[in-house]
Amino acid sequence: MTRIYDLRSWLEALERAGQLVRVHREVSLEHELAAVAAALERQRGPAPLFERVAGATWPVFASSVANQERAALALGCDKGQVTEVMGRAIDPANGIPPVRIADAAWKANVLTGDAADVRKLPIPTHAAGDGGPFITSGVIVSKDPVSGRGNLSYNRMQVKGPRKFGFDVNEWRHVRQFMDVQEAKGEALPVAVAIGLDPAIKIAAGARYEGDELCIAGAIRGEGIRVSRGFTVDIDIPADAEIVIEGYLPAHVRKGEGPLAEFHGYYGRIWESPVFQVTAVCWREDPIFETIIPGWNEHVYLGNVLPREPLLLNFVRHVSKGVTGLHIVPYGCGFTVIVALNKTNPGEPKNVAMAAFTAHVNVKWCIVVDPDIDIYDPADVMWALTTRVDWAKDVFLVPGAQGHEMDPTADTHGVHTKIGVDATADKGRREPAGRVSYPDVDLSQYLA
Repeated sequence: MTRIYDLRSWLEALERAGQLVRVHREVSLEHELAAVAAALERQRGPAPLFERVAGATWPVFASSVANQERAALALGCDKGQVTEVMGRAIDPANGIPPVRIADAAWKANVLTGDAADVRKLPIPTHAAGDGGPFITSGVIVSKDPVSGRGNLSYNRMQVKGPRKFGFDVNEWRHVRQFMDVQEAKGEALPVAVAIGLDPAIKIAAGARYEGDELCIAGAIRGEGIRVSRGFTVDIDIPADAEIVIEGYLPAHVRKGEGPLAEFHGYYGRIWESPVFQVTAVCWREDPIFETIIPGWNEHVYLGNVLPREPLLLNFVRHVSKGVTGLHIVPYGCGFTVIVALNKTNPGEPKNVAMAAFTAHVNVKWCIVVDPDIDIYDPADVMWALTTRVDWAKDVFLVPGAQGHEMDPTADTHGVHTKIGVDATADKGRREPAGRVSYPDVDLSQYLA
């Protein structure tokens, strides 16, 4: 088994698993690259490595952790174990701190001052309604100015000039708290952006964690992640990154930034956002740029599925020990959760659904199914909804509940109606029927 520690070893692991495709045809950074990657995600195809990009000298990789199979591969487990493995990784008791080293792969090439031109990077314009080129897969590395602890996050970055980005930051993010401390003193916040990474680091960056998220990545890998100090910023940056951009967020500077395709499948609006001022652009030899297709599967996996499934699983298992699995489905924008339940009481599915609603405000629709349903297969879930649900009896509503403010069906405060569905089979209404099934076979024995 390939030891994964950077993007290149990850690509090797993907290729061996049949989860990587090399795209030899030249593609444009404007819409075409993202359209091909999105089509592959939609058709459950492999992750693309675009080897020829018009106007660029570096290849571009997309869709790193865009489905359950790749999430399992990145975490070193079976796809049904992903939630359990993530639960252990985000437990602070299991965190493994990073290890600082002097050298780093990305220190092979360093441009500073006027030479640090981000237009050298193959940054895509993804969707047709996007406001321009955005860095979407850059992991933001910052440091608490009070405690000194490290922090990872995702903040979309729109190209605004050769050494300037728009930098979107939500009010609740730790990096925003760090900004507030610095702005109160009239000082800038140093920040680095790491691009092209071990997927363990990308997964960790999507979690809400009170410590350094690099400890989550260390827990996933079973060893401390190697980090190295920046050239122009006093920050520990993953040493095996492909590309690093260093800079700072000036105090009290806001500029219009956006729009960009969002996780719910609509375009976000233009925000008055902080500005990222570039001080250095660094890269390893023959670097590979990486992007996340915004508003598509990987966007939802990293921001919703992987970091939140363990939380929901704890809540629903507190209500019922019969829960055998749980999945926040990417095709539901992170708002829909499927729970597999081996029920012992007809009221259990409803209680389990209510537990999911209270576990996280994002959960809008909870479907409870029997363990014979593959919760990772939309067709199997739809079959359960079609054949096991009496819509007048097996659906309940929770009106006036708190949801996500960006849910298009909610009001400006995020208030909407949540829906629970009991899609389990045996409700005592008729004799249970046996489900048709055929055993899996090794097709290579028949089709070679």
